Amino acid sequence: MQNSVEIESSPLSSRAASDDRLIAKVGWRIIPFLFLCYVVSFLDRINIGFAQLQMKHDLGFSDAMYGLGAAVFYVGYVLCEVPSNMLLAKFGARKTFTRIMLLWGLASVGMMFVSKPVHFYVLRFLLGIFEAGFFPGIVLYVTYWFPANRRAAVMSVFFAGVAVAGVLGGLLSGWIMRDMGGVRGLYGWQWMFALEGAPAVLLAFFAWFYLTDKPADARWLGDEEKSRLAALCADNAGPMSHSAHDARSFLAALANPRVYLFAFIYFSLTCASLTLNFWMPLMIRDFGITDVMQVSLYTVIPNAIGAVGLVLIARRSDRLRERRRHFAFCTFGGGAALVALTLHLSSLPAMLAILSAAAVLIFAALPIFWSVPPTHLSGNSAASGIALISSIGITSGIISPWVIGQIRTSTGNMDLAVYLLAALLVLSGFALLTGVKPMSTQLQDARS
Repeated sequence: MQNSVEIESSPLSSRAASDDRLIAKVGWRIIPFLFLCYVVSFLDRINIGFAQLQMKHDLGFSDAMYGLGAAVFYVGYVLCEVPSNMLLAKFGARKTFTRIMLLWGLASVGMMFVSKPVHFYVLRFLLGIFEAGFFPGIVLYVTYWFPANRRAAVMSVFFAGVAVAGVLGGLLSGWIMRDMGGVRGLYGWQWMFALEGAPAVLLAFFAWFYLTDKPADARWLGDEEKSRLAALCADNAGPMSHSAHDARSFLAALANPRVYLFAFIYFSLTCASLTLNFWMPLMIRDFGITDVMQVSLYTVIPNAIGAVGLVLIARRSDRLRERRRHFAFCTFGGGAALVALTLHLSSLPAMLAILSAAAVLIFAALPIFWSVPPTHLSGNSAASGIALISSIGITSGIISPWVIGQIRTSTGNMDLAVYLLAALLVLSGFALLTGVKPMSTQLQDARS
């Protein structure tokens, strides 16, 4: 009996091992490059938070001017995410990612020439337009190459890139602004925008030759590998129609109620994560740390811990094939960590520990969340639906800075804003728990 079980299970284990090797091959070919691109994109997005330590003083910008310039990025981003993802479905990832990175890199470098508020507003708006579609494009692109039960781990790599960008931003931005100020008559923040924006331009040219649109086009895969990969990805998500770029896909996404459930959840997550990214340098400076390099170095600690923690939690979610409880744990715990910040502890190490806990849990919720929508948005609505979720959710970048600014102005601190963010996180956890089936049930429905 034992021998018969071994004989029967051997082909299954052999197939599983073969699938693991295939997924690993795909992962090593695609993920490192896109990870690097995503780190650069997020670095170009958050370096505005470090620039404010000098830029407002050098140019005479008020807090209101700077806040408006920081928020207007998301106006352009929201307007262009859906069209950009529809273009990716139509023209492919290679052309789309090349266009996005080239234009956002040029706009980011152009920030060094800002001298008036209008320049600031226009370039931030253009940066949002040009970068729009990059993240939802990655989410869509991942569905072409990885089955549903592998996507949380894959997406965790990109969200680790958010934390890595925070680490690099802390190290590079602080050093550039402190040590290169005055070189060739330029401010430190001008050098920061130039040096941190240029890599996107270089990566754009590399993407044109390196990226492959879909598995069927991959010369680095054999015919059998292509067929098996297509079967694996088709098991848990419907096939992407060739007409996914047309107007019907957008209408299908608009008519899908789950899009709005997911958009609310993503809005809540981005409110919390963007607040951490944007306000962390100022939180640390409020502890009396005045040197810009020291402020930057202290931001490395929560971001580095967050990068490791989110990967471990996301991999556990994949291994157990469970999303809802993992997501609820992260959002409930993240909300509690934010509330703990309002205790205003006098110890800098204690505050850094709380910030690190918040970073781990809030950042880890993001890849777990983004592994869920593609399993509910297959077919024609996938490209538009993913972009629409991201577009609605990222309006937090417009709304939350204004709300937080108003609260800080009227109360003198961020406590009320932090309570609101914590409440949103808890609500997002309940929304996913009640609005989405367990992953095992989804797989059974897909097979039936």
